[in-house]
Amino acid sequence: MRNRKSGFFYLAFCLCSVFLTACAREAFNVDVRGEIYGTYYHIKYCHTEDITRELSHEMKRVDASLSLFNPSSVLSRINRGESDDTDTLFRRVFRQAQKVYWETDGAYDITIAPLVNAWGFGPGKERLPDSARIDSLRRLVGMSKAQLQEEKLVCRISGMQWDAGSIAKGLGVDLVAECLERHGVQSYMVEIGGEVRVKGMNDRRKPWRIGIDRPEDDPAAQSRELQMILKMTEGALATSGNYRNFYLHEGRKYAHTIHPLTGYPVQTDILSASVYASSCMAADAYATAFMVTGAERAKRLIEKNPGLEGCLIYEENGSLKTWISEGLKAKVVSPDE
Repeated sequence: MRNRKSGFFYLAFCLCSVFLTACAREAFNVDVRGEIYGTYYHIKYCHTEDITRELSHEMKRVDASLSLFNPSSVLSRINRGESDDTDTLFRRVFRQAQKVYWETDGAYDITIAPLVNAWGFGPGKERLPDSARIDSLRRLVGMSKAQLQEEKLVCRISGMQWDAGSIAKGLGVDLVAECLERHGVQSYMVEIGGEVRVKGMNDRRKPWRIGIDRPEDDPAAQSRELQMILKMTEGALATSGNYRNFYLHEGRKYAHTIHPLTGYPVQTDILSASVYASSCMAADAYATAFMVTGAERAKRLIEKNPGLEGCLIYEENGSLKTWISEGLKAKVVSPDE
């Protein structure tokens, strides 16, 4: 009888332990904000533990690999000619950038660093280069002049430099999202500098609501108005525009998106390009490319690529126009919904 009683208490203790463990592992909402890459991030997720430290580590990996402003980054060392060694993140970005480069006939190109610096949007002090300076720098630009050979970057022209600013934030978003999914997180929203990736539902058990800004010149982002709101339960959204990062000289606007083929800041009809894709890195790259191609070509590229949806805000005969791909229209909601 004593053994049976002992067994009963042992069983009760085990059941109680299981119950307490289940309670301790009940999922809770985590909301974290901070600064990274010279901008802000916002991450929301529901999980049984706080893994914010690991997410921060993933974001910092991008800085260590691809930052123009970190002198010890892989990219900076390559740009200074000190090394041709790459890491997994550099190679991942290279392959995605190369894909978009060929699809857009060179409208997207991350070898554009010499021109970006010359126009005053990089780490250097230059501004307003003359035509001779631009012509001399253009010979250094072109992803077709470089390739990966295993873990080495091989360039056919000495002096080529790389600028991953148009894709690195998207990669950072993807790394955080992938880390969350490795931990079994089923619902999250990751946003870095306006580039977003989501999965599942928000804390009210509704699809995530992601806004697209109206493209109005506002470098300080003080007066943001939304052009539209999307409901999303998966996927990524990235927006590129020349209404935040620009400067004025003698009444003329010089925007940060440089045309890789002409060497000058873009002068197309597009004010803002938003791209929806499965990865934020891809969305980021295509959004930049469409700022260069212009609206009509961007529409064709989106329509023939089954992995992309998009929203283009552009000028036509002095009026503001909005074009939305068919797949994205289903995600648009009113502010009251």
